[in-house]
Amino acid sequence: MFVKVAELVGESPHSWNDAVQSAIREASRSIRNISGVEVYNLTANVDGGKIVEYKANVKIAYTE
Repeated sequence: MFVKVAELVGESPHSWNDAVQSAIREASRSIRNISGVEVYNLTANVDGGKIVEYKANVKIAYTE
């Protein structure tokens, strides 16, 4: 069995956790058999001294 990896960026106005969930939710629309996720970078957009958007770079592992 081979495991494939897709790299994605999830976004959320609420939290980094929600950003990761967003990436997984979006990936699961077209990728089946997701077996794991690696979060390797967390960033955010700031406006007026406040975080306005959280971003999470993730690698999603899956099998076909």
